[in-house]
Amino acid sequence: MAVRWQDRIVGSADVLKGKRIKNTRFPVAVILGYLAAGSTTDQIVAEFPDLTPADITACLDYARDLADFEAA
Repeated sequence: MAVRWQDRIVGSADVLKGKRIKNTRFPVAVILGYLAAGSTTDQIVAEFPDLTPADITACLDYARDLADFEAA
């Protein structure tokens, strides 16, 4: 079953002022930074046990959707 990033990633002005994993204080940008530096999903989850592999996938899907966005 596919996970929609919209079900796992939220944004709120009062918590971290950006996108984060739902019910956590983990910013999406930090997770993407770990991935960009070469960390694997397993390494990230081992370091941050409150995260799941589906959370990591949601971050990648979110970034893909942002990359596909075209301004009119």
